[in-house]
Amino acid sequence: MQHWLVKSEPDEFSIDALQRVGVEPWGGVRNYQARNHLRAMKLGDGLLFYHSSCAQPGVVGIAKVARAAYPDPTQFDPRSDYHDPRSGPDDPRWSAVDVAFARKLQRTIVLDELRAQASRLGDFALLRRGNRLSVLPVTAAQWKTILSLE
Repeated sequence: MQHWLVKSEPDEFSIDALQRVGVEPWGGVRNYQARNHLRAMKLGDGLLFYHSSCAQPGVVGIAKVARAAYPDPTQFDPRSDYHDPRSGPDDPRWSAVDVAFARKLQRTIVLDELRAQASRLGDFALLRRGNRLSVLPVTAAQWKTILSLE
């Protein structure tokens, strides 16, 4: 099993929203590196759910990959904010996965707390300066360290 971190702005889609719906497509990703991470995800992979662009950014919950990568339908929909007129059904550029709610953390593990653990987290992509990707790989050791902070 692999591990990942997925970011969402809580006013767009929060861990509470995922808990309500149970399973949700994770699409709209329009960065090639993040897309490649989506394509590498396998059924059952663990996801750290991270709230970004908010007062207290941090890890707020755990989800699982419920469906491996498939063509993101929003790329074909001209009414979607994520429409890509250069992408076609025969050669889709963008992918989505379905994510399933597992649990909320007992408390938010805030970004400053993660930064304070930089020596234990090693080369954690989230802590790299300028990293704005919405989907990031997480090693098994990083996963264990982050959840130990709960």
